[in-house]
Amino acid sequence: MATSTQHASATEIPRGTVEDKKRERVSLGRHKSGCTVCAHKRRDEIESDFVAWKSPASIADEYGLADRASVYRHAHAFGLFARRQRNLRSALERIIERADDADVTAAAVVAAVQAYAKINAVGQWIERSEHINVNELFERMSNKELEAYAREGTLPSWFNQTVRATRNDSQEAGNV
Repeated sequence: MATSTQHASATEIPRGTVEDKKRERVSLGRHKSGCTVCAHKRRDEIESDFVAWKSPASIADEYGLADRASVYRHAHAFGLFARRQRNLRSALERIIERADDADVTAAAVVAAVQAYAKINAVGQWIERSEHINVNELFERMSNKELEAYAREGTLPSWFNQTVRATRNDSQEAGNV
């Protein structure tokens, strides 16, 4: 059976978050005394499956737990929902991997792939854009910069850096 020190990372919840406040209401000692997941010899696997977006009902069936509520209670007590939410890419990977096994439309697969591409490694949704509004950049220019552009055709260095940075960011977007 696992000890509480083995599960320190599962219980680390950022202070002041909703999960932290929920956990304050849960007595871990009381929870552990009656929790079938805490007492289970494959607790680590159960927690990993939950964080990887496996269905709580499937987890309960696979590990011989009473029902999905057992999994949910344990997940709430140990703050596993926050870890699961940060692992949204895993859920999308499961959808994409099973695209050929299920009756799904091409549009659904494309939507899952697009969503997957917008989530970075730490689970944050990143909206990527390749649009540059040149008019807005000209509006940012000072009168002195506008005059230099009109006389010599030279743009300020920040103008070029902004355009280049946007272009490079969009080209590297696939590497996130």
